[in-house]
Amino acid sequence: MSPGRNFTMSPDQARERAEKSFKKEERARDGRAAMTEYDVEAVAVRAKTVRLKALRLAKEAQALIEAPPAKPIKQPTKRRVRASPAIIAV
Repeated sequence: MSPGRNFTMSPDQARERAEKSFKKEERARDGRAAMTEYDVEAVAVRAKTVRLKALRLAKEAQALIEAPPAKPIKQPTKRRVRASPAIIAV
């Protein structure tokens, strides 16, 4: 538009333009609200993860302290292989 030019709109055009502007602003607000919600949920998940990790590590440390002494592992006995009588007769 040039500065010296007079521009007039019909009422329908003005209403459509206002509605488009309103919808654009509404989408921007919705986007900001969604990002805020996403950020809040991400912080909550990280906090929960940290808490659960601390609980798991504490539980593992307690299990190491209270663990009964390990039983000695019994080695399997070696078996002697007998030669079959057919091989000896050859």
